[in-house]
Order: sequence, then structure tokens, then C-alpha cells
Amino acid sequence: MSKRKSGLNIHGILLLDKRLGVSSNRALQEVRRLFNANKAGHTGSLDPLATGLLPLCFGEATKVSALMLDDHKRYQVEIQLGVLTDTGDKEGKILDNQPIPELSTVLIETCLDAFLGEIAQIPPMYSALKHQGKKLYELARAGITVERKPRKITLFELKLLAFTQETLTLEVLCSKGTYIRSLAEDIGQYLQTVATVKALRRLQAGQFIIEESYTIEQLTAMDTDSLKSCLLAVDKPLDGYPKVELSDIQTESIRQGQAINIKYSLSGKVRMYNQTSFLGLGDLSETGRLAPKKIFNLF
Repeated sequence: MSKRKSGLNIHGILLLDKRLGVSSNRALQEVRRLFNANKAGHTGSLDPLATGLLPLCFGEATKVSALMLDDHKRYQVEIQLGVLTDTGDKEGKILDNQPIPELSTVLIETCLDAFLGEIAQIPPMYSALKHQGKKLYELARAGITVERKPRKITLFELKLLAFTQETLTLEVLCSKGTYIRSLAEDIGQYLQTVATVKALRRLQAGQFIIEESYTIEQLTAMDTDSLKSCLLAVDKPLDGYPKVELSDIQTESIRQGQAINIKYSLSGKVRMYNQTSFLGLGDLSETGRLAPKKIFNLF
């Protein structure tokens, strides 16, 4: 997340179709300059090699960005077989070349079925995970490799879209923490060869889909009012939480950080509103005690 001293207090979420060859942070800064927004952040990086859906949060929407990191993601990936690189994608240094066995639809489908569900995945060295305070990719660039513990991830869908004797094109729906580069290497190993990511595109993040996104070219061509019309409401990612309505008096207490008693036949995390105004998130106990947890200043 980044801030600037002068600009506009823009609040909302923009769905960007990130182009090839730029980092997520650069893409964020380009859009932030268009809005002249004071505060902005993104919800999980896409590598420069990757394109596709990158939700950007402005102003108070940055308070929901951490929650959006937990969302399931959908990708389309093209895997290059027979080649292994140090980064796990085509931009890395080639470490190995191996022959590719004869492929068939049956063989590939059997392979993909083996990875469905909850599996253990070893994160790649070229990742932002930390080891003793240093990011793994920093160690990797210094020629250092360290042991990484396997992490549990879930692959909900793994579809074969197309294949040649040298490439596989797949669609993947996965849980947070999944590394597609590691998946590509594991698939290559299953097929008794090596593999790396040739192209990657994010199609979905939680409830948001690529068809709802805008390219930087589209945004650059818009005037101020058109740009603002592209913003989604701050509370849009929170649709899955129940909604509670508060009176003016209750609202004042909640905004001051005070817990209140309300009569609602539900419990757990809830969205709080005063008429149509979104107030934030609260925890509602079974006894009707509502405690504010995250207040949004949209007024």
C-alpha cells in the first residue's frame, strides 16, 4: 500500500486487466496517477510475466484488501514441457532440458486428476516468502537455495483446454497460497519430464471476473467522471457477510468504538449499515452484543 501527501480521497475498488511485462506495483501507480488518489494498494501481486485481473483498492477500500487475499483464484496457464528454469517461468535461466514422453489426452487427464483436491506444495525460491527475515527471491538472486516446508493448498478445478507435444494449456481454480509455477514443475515431473510456465493469465479473484476489468489503455482514454464510474463500492467484497441495520444512536456508539446490544437472529462477522451508508464490520455474539472491528470513514 502507498500514500501520497496531496491528492484526492478516492474510495473504491477498480478491476484492472494488468498487461504483460509490468509489475503489479507499477500497474497500481499508473492507475493511481490517473485518479490522483491519496491512498492505494493491490490485493496480491501478479508477476510481470502474468496478465489479467488485479483488483486495486483506493482509500478506505484498502481496509478490505487483506480479506481479499484469502479469495480463491482462477488462472489460465500455458506450460512449456521439456524445459526447467530457475524462476519457474520462461523469463528465467534455463537449468535443464529433457525429452518429453508421448502425450495423450488420457495420460494428461490422469495426471491432472492426481493433483485435484488438497495437496502439499513446496513454494518456489522465487517468491516473496521470507526465510530468517529475507525474502526468498532475494536469496535466490544471490545464488542461495534454502529448504522450504510444504504448504497445504487446494486445487478445486484443473481443466485441460489444449495440448501439443510440447505445451499444455490449463484452467486452474485454486486456494490462496497456490504457486502456479510450482504446479507446472510438479506436473512436468509427473509426466516424467521438466516444465516451466510459458504464459499466465488470472481470470478470477473471489467474486470478481476478468470480464469486469479495464485495461490501462481504456482508463487513460476516460475523463474524470468516467473513471469514477468504474469504481466498485468499498463493501462489494464483503457481500458474503450478513447485513445489520443500525439506528442513528447505535451508529454514533459504533463509530466511537463502543459495543452495543441489538436484536438479530444471527451471530458472527456482520456488515453494519446506517440506512444506505456502510459503516464497517462488526462481531455479533449469540447474545446480541455487537462489537465494531473495522470502521470505514466514507463521509
